[in-house]
Amino acid sequence: MQRAAALVRRGCGPRTPSSWGRSQSSAAAEASAVLKVRPERSRRERILTLESMNPQVKAVEYAVRGPIVLKAGEIELELQRGIKKPFTEVIRANIGDAQAMGQQPITFLRQVMALCTYPNLLDSPSFPEDAKKRARRILQACGGNSLGEAPTCQAPRREMNECSQAAPASSGGSCMRMGSYSASQGVNCIREDVAAYITRRDGGVPADPDNIYLTTGASDGISTILKILVSGGGKSRTGVMIPIPQYPLYSAVISELDAIQVNYYLDEENCWALNVNELRRAVQEAKDHCDPKVLCIINPGNPTGQVQSRKCIEDVIHFAWEEKLFLLADEVYQDNVYSPDCRFHSFKKVLYEMGPEYSSNVELASFHSTSKGYMGECGYRGGYMEVINLHPEIKGQLVKLLSVRLCPPVSGQAAMDIVVNPPVAGEESFEQFSREKESVLGNLAKKAKLTEDLFNQVPGIHCNPLQGAMYAFPRIFIPAKAVEAAQAHQMAPDMFYCMKLLEETGICVVPGSGFGQREGTYHFRMTILPPMEKLKTVLQKVKDFHINFLENYA
Repeated sequence: MQRAAALVRRGCGPRTPSSWGRSQSSAAAEASAVLKVRPERSRRERILTLESMNPQVKAVEYAVRGPIVLKAGEIELELQRGIKKPFTEVIRANIGDAQAMGQQPITFLRQVMALCTYPNLLDSPSFPEDAKKRARRILQACGGNSLGEAPTCQAPRREMNECSQAAPASSGGSCMRMGSYSASQGVNCIREDVAAYITRRDGGVPADPDNIYLTTGASDGISTILKILVSGGGKSRTGVMIPIPQYPLYSAVISELDAIQVNYYLDEENCWALNVNELRRAVQEAKDHCDPKVLCIINPGNPTGQVQSRKCIEDVIHFAWEEKLFLLADEVYQDNVYSPDCRFHSFKKVLYEMGPEYSSNVELASFHSTSKGYMGECGYRGGYMEVINLHPEIKGQLVKLLSVRLCPPVSGQAAMDIVVNPPVAGEESFEQFSREKESVLGNLAKKAKLTEDLFNQVPGIHCNPLQGAMYAFPRIFIPAKAVEAAQAHQMAPDMFYCMKLLEETGICVVPGSGFGQREGTYHFRMTILPPMEKLKTVLQKVKDFHINFLENYA
């Protein structure tokens, strides 16, 4: 049919001897004949529609990249086309993407990654020897001097697999093939380094490399372990306890797996503390309609920024032991602690120090990532999870599930290795590394205090201390008329507020309803990552907008 239409448009038929020199009318006649031979068919119905798709996927929501971010993209395109706005740029304060916000990469990490990616640079005098040593160790463990296990080097296989010794610099040839897979659980050498890091971090509490699983960011590990944990149907369906407010990865994965979300509320009046009595309330109510089996903790908190005390962690572990709950400890912000009164305590360390009754029985999966901390290497998608007290048969099932996706990105595994095996005192890169790390964390601490102080100067905004992580989650007062206007637009009141903020100032933040909040309260989440001067501008714009918003809807 398309060919026939083209014949009519072009006024010609197929180039056969009999068709040369024909008139346009004869070509049209031929096209009409083709159409009669091949009548137009009615369009076949789509197999995949909103009605036929997996309903669990349709139920998934992810506020961090939701409607407000789509609108921000539309506004950016309008600005590029020269459409006038009350602002000249969109500031994406919706997501914790440090380097997108201007944070400079850590030099040592990028040096080692460059060497791993292009081993010819190992001969360059421009790179420090300790970076070369890390790169050789990683490449040697991968086999074939490639970011993956595919031994093609001319050296004996035994030598390549002995990752405790540095390999010689590659001079090219068959050692230069790049990009092969790793083992599904991750490169052995890197898992050893992760275990050594955990042992150092936790003051000597042992970590077994066999309990370490390298992942595509922390999100991959969280999703994978939840897949294994969810089972049953009806009242026996697995219930997953998550904090409210929560990072929406959790609610999204719970929806995808058709598990039961069990909310427990953090105490906003007490700096977003976790109260065990609230855990008891939540688990007792949940037992009426599901089987609560998993307790998720985010420490330091996202989006709330609180850092849990050791006593709180002990109480949570005792509660999990008492209620027979599998603990998930999301600890990706463990380096991001700013309040001088707070300190990060890992769940693994506290669990072991509570004695064998707990340390030998409570099942715990904890997570870390290259994306946060002082590193901000979101794009590498590097992470790990440590799973302890897992049933031996379940460990086999977990490895099987991980093998389905072959392996996490090997470059991300290498980036994770550098995070857990940084320069130490006496090495060439130590001073620069320490200076860059302290600069990033010091600036974040200043920005956390500035954000808290300035928000609390605005009538109708209250912000708890930002003890850790990299976000503010202020509570905002929204007048009744604004609530009515939001309802007229079929929006949540805080979504209405954030959309107005975006349209009038170009600042993109995420409404609190995307993270969960107590009924009748409204919040938004904003990252503190922008450079100091830009952050001051953002905070001033929010202040001016909020005052005008209150006046307009008074």
